[in-house]
Amino acid sequence: MALQCNQIFVNLPVKDLSKTKEFFTQVGFEFNAQFTDERAACLVISEHIFAMLQEETYFKSFTKKEIPDTRENAEVLLALSASSREEVDEIVNRALASGGQPFNDPVDHGFMYTWSFGDPDGHLWEVIYMDPATIEQG
Repeated sequence: MALQCNQIFVNLPVKDLSKTKEFFTQVGFEFNAQFTDERAACLVISEHIFAMLQEETYFKSFTKKEIPDTRENAEVLLALSASSREEVDEIVNRALASGGQPFNDPVDHGFMYTWSFGDPDGHLWEVIYMDPATIEQG
């Protein structure tokens, strides 16, 4: 039997926690207050997916590695699924209007539509819609 975990908590270092929280609030996300304090905020992406946005000094307490400059280097590309092409556009447009940076232009592969942005700390977020009818056809 393959290993299956119940939830994912992606940990991301941020320079200014207040600014980052404001950005994601404007995009339309919420935070779990139970796991949020002055050092970290728990961004709720879905029922089972969370991003722990941690001030850099706090993040460093969990690793001996250096934190890359995400404005110059890619550490990870976080891909989020949307329920429609319109929702992809809505999320990315909100992110851009809230101070996010354009990353990639929209790409339409026919069966899949994607568009990406960078958050205030340079973390890359790609929003994806995959046509369920096309997926079922293989």
